[in-house]
Amino acid sequence: MLFFMENRWLAQAKRLQAIASTGLHYTKDEFDRERYREIADIANAMLADLGNVPIARIEGLVSEFAKGYATPKIDVRGALIEDGRILLVREKTDGKWALPGGFADIGRSASENVAKELHEEAGIAVSVRSLYAIRHMAKGPYEPDARDFYKLFFLCDREGTDAPAAGLETTDAAFFLPSSLPELSLARVTPGDIEAAFAFHEGTMPSVIFD
Repeated sequence: MLFFMENRWLAQAKRLQAIASTGLHYTKDEFDRERYREIADIANAMLADLGNVPIARIEGLVSEFAKGYATPKIDVRGALIEDGRILLVREKTDGKWALPGGFADIGRSASENVAKELHEEAGIAVSVRSLYAIRHMAKGPYEPDARDFYKLFFLCDREGTDAPAAGLETTDAAFFLPSSLPELSLARVTPGDIEAAFAFHEGTMPSVIFD
């Protein structure tokens, strides 16, 4: 299986973009604004070249550009384990499988966001039991991304008896043994994230993983 790690150029381009975003928000000097805009243009061009995508797509990924201090986004994922199997959903965007989840919505706590994602993507109501991992995506074996974010992984417990069902952003939802996982969407989840869920669930990983 192919694994990814963010390279130095991608990390530096994202850092330049963040500096430009924060600078454009706070500066009152027109000459400084021009310099920060130039830094942003350079950073976006670097990210576009590294990702082999149009610059317009890179600019569209940063919805909060120059609207405050630049900080990482938060991605939440929920692991529901039953009878030695883990719940995964098939993503519409790439046809691959992942733990239910997505970017956290403002106004909801982390656990509320996780419960919402499982209900929307897998049709299952859950209670959130425990955080088991916090990962910086850029430092993990995920597919590279022009955005920077932290990934929060939680163990969940089912409430009710509803069977898994696809949602608006998914085409399927099912339970899998750890020994027979389908092709994973490596931008969202890795085999290590699933292994950690089982280890925490079984008590062989006594504390939360963080980087």
